[in-house]
Amino acid sequence: MSKSRLEAFTDAVIAIVMTILVLELHQPVTDTLTGLAGVGRKLFIYVVSFVMLAIYWNNHHHMFQLVRKIDGRVLWANNFFIFTLTLVPFATAWVGDFIDSLIPQLTYGIMTLLANTSYLVLTRELIRVNGSDSTLSDLFQRYNKSYVSIFLNILGLALGWLLHPYFVLIVNIGILIMWIIPDRRIEKQYKE
Repeated sequence: MSKSRLEAFTDAVIAIVMTILVLELHQPVTDTLTGLAGVGRKLFIYVVSFVMLAIYWNNHHHMFQLVRKIDGRVLWANNFFIFTLTLVPFATAWVGDFIDSLIPQLTYGIMTLLANTSYLVLTRELIRVNGSDSTLSDLFQRYNKSYVSIFLNILGLALGWLLHPYFVLIVNIGILIMWIIPDRRIEKQYKE
């Protein structure tokens, strides 16, 4: 089965999600700095969500450079992954309107937890179909970043529930910082 259609479909869905994300960002109601400050939190969460989508796209692209084979299970795992990303505009808009509220923050945190989990499932399915002797397996079999992200997602949700809703977003930003730094092993593999 060719991987090119799966990559093209994923690229298209992520591009559409990014477009919907920006359409939820409305201009200030006045032409003053006060008006701009009024949309500051929405702009902030938009940037966080856009960076998250960009990181997912970058990592998906890098991972698929190493993929040689896909099958039906990979297609479904990828569909689960892009489904979770389609929830980003909804969760972003809700947190943008109610950044101090627990339920919107928990929704945003659960959405990112689902996205991180679905990316891990996709990675595992790709390793399965490409074999334990593949370059993909060599680079991702012991790739603990995904497990750390999921643990931190759960920690952020717990801290948000127990202490303050902001902790969900703070922990998610920390996860993004961890993922924005590219894996040198993957970059090295491309050069070889």
